[in-house]
Amino acid sequence: MAEAGVLEKVTNEAMRILSVLKELKFKKSSKVLEVTMTKETELKKELEKLVKTILVEEDYRVEVTDEAMRILSVLKELKFKKSSKVVEVTMTKETELKKELEKLVKTILVEEDYRVEVTDEAMRILSVLKELKFKKSSKVVDNTVIPEEFICPISKKIMNDPVVLATGQTYDRPFIQRLLNEGHRTCPQTQQVISHTFLTPNHLVQEMISKWCMERGIELPKPLVDDDVHTDADRVYLKSLLEKTSSSLSDQKEAAKELRRLTKSMPSFRALFSDSTDAIPQLLNPLSPGRANTHPDLQEDLITTIFNLSIHENNKQLFAENPHVIPLLVESVRSGTIETRRNAAAALFSLSALDSNKLIIGKSGALKPLIGLLEEGHPPAMKDAALAIFKLCLVLENRVRAVQEGAVRVILKKIMDCILVDELLATLAILTSQQEAVQEMGLLGAVPCLIDIIRDSSSERNKENCAAILHTICLNDRTKWRAVMEEEKANATLSILAEHGTSRAKRKANGILKILNGAASIIHTL
Repeated sequence: MAEAGVLEKVTNEAMRILSVLKELKFKKSSKVLEVTMTKETELKKELEKLVKTILVEEDYRVEVTDEAMRILSVLKELKFKKSSKVVEVTMTKETELKKELEKLVKTILVEEDYRVEVTDEAMRILSVLKELKFKKSSKVVDNTVIPEEFICPISKKIMNDPVVLATGQTYDRPFIQRLLNEGHRTCPQTQQVISHTFLTPNHLVQEMISKWCMERGIELPKPLVDDDVHTDADRVYLKSLLEKTSSSLSDQKEAAKELRRLTKSMPSFRALFSDSTDAIPQLLNPLSPGRANTHPDLQEDLITTIFNLSIHENNKQLFAENPHVIPLLVESVRSGTIETRRNAAAALFSLSALDSNKLIIGKSGALKPLIGLLEEGHPPAMKDAALAIFKLCLVLENRVRAVQEGAVRVILKKIMDCILVDELLATLAILTSQQEAVQEMGLLGAVPCLIDIIRDSSSERNKENCAAILHTICLNDRTKWRAVMEEEKANATLSILAEHGTSRAKRKANGILKILNGAASIIHTL
């Protein structure tokens, strides 16, 4: 290890000194080489020789680097003449996210008592838009003709961190490093056995790439971490696994287990699915509609794979728009192992990050089995079901469906049993926009439960949600005023909240007190 560190330091210092020597020679040199070459192939051959000289010889002349730069400039002009303008990349997902963000920001600016979840969702969308911006910059690079010398032989993309292997070939660091980490000891280009695994930064190529990008206003993609890297070998392996899903039952089960493992441990495999139009149908092939649970272990592995894949942002719209994915997930929430049902609910939650997906999922009848899964009470599955219900109910149409499917009764019962109180109170607060839900809450004894939470809970968010729900009930149901007034006289619960709660909780508590104070005479007649 010590020798490796010394060698790396020496190599880096040598590269630094060579860079300084180049500058010194440049100042002394006045003669500029002028070689007129019209054929692109000849220019490339000459460039290849020059770069090899720079990499191999320590005492190469400064004119060598100048000539390499000149050839690259000529190649650039040739490419510009042949290439069309960069095509503007249109992204429907980005437009949709912007519309959703606009609605959320409008809510924050206009409504005084907006929920804290609104800001959370706005922050999530901003984060996704940031990632899309980086990817769009990368696509601009993809649509511009890039000099071959700037492209990594493994990834086939412009290099971000060019390094030199022992054989003298240049690669992008994360891609060659991954091969080395996997135990490969031959150069991918020359097939030579490498004498050592040290990677030397190729500062010259890095400088050329930076200058080339700067001249075109292109932003280099972010440096890749290992999880983002997928190779041709990954694609081939994925293809072989998907082909097995159309084979014998034993092959299907074997492939499903491996896909489950890979999509959990390797984000790069999740990304591969968005690159192929056939991948989703092949993945779903073993699960026949209406008979998905014929082989519970196979169903569990494939549904869990879908959940793993749904986490990747580029897969969300693809999966939701496939006519078979959502119905299969809904069926799997109803039947299968508890792990299958839980992961199907988790996949619906993940896919519901987009508003358009919320509508698709709601129309597919997902809310009824999700509410049923919540009611059954399996601890791990309950939370995934509760989160999916909450996410879906952010869309008005789904609130109506949830109330019709009995969500209020199930949610209130869980809250009264002190189960998933945080998550379910947030959902109950959303459902108060439905008159039918408010009436049902009153009939099911929500008022005493809400008051107890306001008085005894240590969670400010829970107190806030309870106050919001109670305020809506008081606005719509006079028969509940007496119980609230008696609690206030006994414990001053709302007065304390109006003084010490969050800003929204204070507003709601004061609103309730105002209703009660203004209606004292009416209460005596009830």
